[in-house]
Amino acid sequence: MTCLQVIQTLGLAQLQDGGRFGVRHLGVTQGGALDWVAMRWANWLLGNAPNACVLEIPYGNLTLRCDADTRLAISGGDLSATLDGQPLENWTGFDVRAGQRLAFGPPVQGVRAYLAVPGGFKVEPVLGSCSTVTREGLGGLDGQGSTLKVGDRLMGDIIRPGQNVTNRAIPVEQHPLLSDLIVLDVVLGAQYAGFSGLSLFAAFNQPWRIDARGDRMGVRLTGPELRYKGAGLVSEGIPLGAIQVPPDGQPIILLNDRQTIGGYPRLGALEPLSVARLAQCPPGRNVWLQPVTLDTALRNLKAVLRATDR
Repeated sequence: MTCLQVIQTLGLAQLQDGGRFGVRHLGVTQGGALDWVAMRWANWLLGNAPNACVLEIPYGNLTLRCDADTRLAISGGDLSATLDGQPLENWTGFDVRAGQRLAFGPPVQGVRAYLAVPGGFKVEPVLGSCSTVTREGLGGLDGQGSTLKVGDRLMGDIIRPGQNVTNRAIPVEQHPLLSDLIVLDVVLGAQYAGFSGLSLFAAFNQPWRIDARGDRMGVRLTGPELRYKGAGLVSEGIPLGAIQVPPDGQPIILLNDRQTIGGYPRLGALEPLSVARLAQCPPGRNVWLQPVTLDTALRNLKAVLRATDR
């Protein structure tokens, strides 16, 4: 077995997989990797199941010691990863030796890195998933939603150097351009027609700034005030990426750890690839919203699912 021991942590790193489904009627949220695309590519590099359990590392400042020779993979945001002080290339698999230290430093591009081990991290599932949801006290290493702490030991399988999957390489065109203009595709929702014409124009024709008040539940955008003039709403189920507009007119994009129902009007929902893109944007970053058709969103989603299927 692979064993990675936590030597230093910012207190944010947590285990995630594809998410927890079939339990929303119990009021239990989805969870799962925020940048699900990066998670799938990290697993692909090692030949794992696409949704195998990985380590989500927000904002770096994490050091791990490897206690066995094996192969690991990293993807997602560039967090200045090093192995025994030597820089590691992102979006790659790499060999490690027993006793070596893997460290993640300050973000260079993006804010969340993903680390995969052969076979995925070995964690007892809770309600069908290993995903950590701290707010609900579910999943993770202890099954109670805790983030990693110093001394924790993470277990996985071993891939010996020379095995076939070690030669995998992610095509360059699949690497996200995290430093470029960030455009988030939106599938318009049932209530979009209830917003004023000026609000709809403003929503899609000028940038929005990501507010510092954000977490795995949702990300606030600041910009022009959006005004909803439609009828009052009854609380309803909330999909991943839903763009709720509360009375202050500043949109909130709901993410993996969101509440299961809500009553604010919704402009629409980000398509899944844009959710992953948003997960790599730091506070203060400008983003643009762009409406797309459902067919376009489905086509883009299927392309990534096919590419990352083992």
